[in-house]
Amino acid sequence: MKARILVIDDNPDIAHALKILFMINNIDCEHRLTPELGLAALSEHHYDLVMQDMNFTKDTTSGEEGIELFNKIRQHFDDLPIILMTAWTHLETAVELVKSGASDYIGKPWDDDKLIITVNNLLELGELQHAQRSSAVKHHKKRQALAENYDLCGLRFQSDAMFDLLKITTQVAHADVAVFITGPNGAGKEKIAEIVQANSSCKSGPFIKVNVGALSQDLMAAELFGAEAGSYTGITKRRIGRFELADKGTLFLDEIGNLSLDGQAKLLRVLETGEFERIGGSETLKVKVRIISATNADIKSAIAKGDFREDLYYRLNVIELPLKSLNQRKSDILPLAEFFLGSDFQLTEIASQTLKHYAWPGNIRELKNVMQRASLLSSDKIIDSDVLGLDVELPQSISSINNEEVTMSEIKLAISNASGVISEAAKQLGLSRSALYRRMKKFEIST
Repeated sequence: MKARILVIDDNPDIAHALKILFMINNIDCEHRLTPELGLAALSEHHYDLVMQDMNFTKDTTSGEEGIELFNKIRQHFDDLPIILMTAWTHLETAVELVKSGASDYIGKPWDDDKLIITVNNLLELGELQHAQRSSAVKHHKKRQALAENYDLCGLRFQSDAMFDLLKITTQVAHADVAVFITGPNGAGKEKIAEIVQANSSCKSGPFIKVNVGALSQDLMAAELFGAEAGSYTGITKRRIGRFELADKGTLFLDEIGNLSLDGQAKLLRVLETGEFERIGGSETLKVKVRIISATNADIKSAIAKGDFREDLYYRLNVIELPLKSLNQRKSDILPLAEFFLGSDFQLTEIASQTLKHYAWPGNIRELKNVMQRASLLSSDKIIDSDVLGLDVELPQSISSINNEEVTMSEIKLAISNASGVISEAAKQLGLSRSALYRRMKKFEIST
């Protein structure tokens, strides 16, 4: 399909010359003489690019009509490429509009070859952006459908990796099978377990969590299976174990890879029969419990070394849910960071880039701690990179956003674009509000 360009110019000769040029280069071109007719055409038809003049009334040279037209187009078509056509006397105005979002400007008369290169580049970029937007909309709809059909327990995510995992998680949640969640420390294994429970057939039953790796061999049996009064020193009344508490519900066994071999043997018996006795008791108890287990350990290596029972592994791992590290799903970083911060805080662009370029060895747990600390250290609700406390070397193209060489004109433009709202202007410049005020004082800029 041919690309379509709309030319808005009061000079028919200009339009005729452009139509011929674009026709030769297999591009459709339409022309409107006035801003009003141009805006009407945009509202009625699809165009891939607009070329607009800066003056329309005879003997007018201020460029104000062009500015007004540009702002109206941008208001309703925020991603439509716009090329400004200007005499050299209006170059400064055109440059300012480019800073405000215009794609490019050309002087009259123009160079045909350069113009065609510019137009083709913008059309190719537009196609790429359209494809990216279509993909983003498609993924958004998929995520939205998942959230509407299942209880995701408030999980914030953006990445395809997390969507794929959640799709499997919600599919297997209703089945009465053991689930084995793998992934690094702090990546969110417990949250995945919660989602399994929330969408299971036993979601109305109890959800009992226990870190079995933190239990000593002596305490493990009492913690999981319970104990009768007087069965060991210090216990004066019956203790109800986690299996008994989880009856007709779900038991989440976290860090299962650290369980002792003796504990593994006792756990396997319960999983095979559903039966156990409290320590010091003779009554055999029978429970129906959905088992979800999780580990950050390499269980297959542990099996090869004899540190983990293979028969227990296969009993626990009917369905495996592998959770990737936060560094492997970078598009989840900002949604999580903003969730941990709350709606009262804003991240500057440089802070956002810092978060995305950090390795996150502690995963989501570390991210949560960083954002909590940043919210305490920030004095103006704007989170800049200096309060994150992260040792990150950003690419030069990004780090230059935040250096001290922001110019007076850039500050004035940002303040103007933000309608005088300093916090918004600071965000545009990648500065904290206090840093922007320092620069405003330096350049003697007032609002």
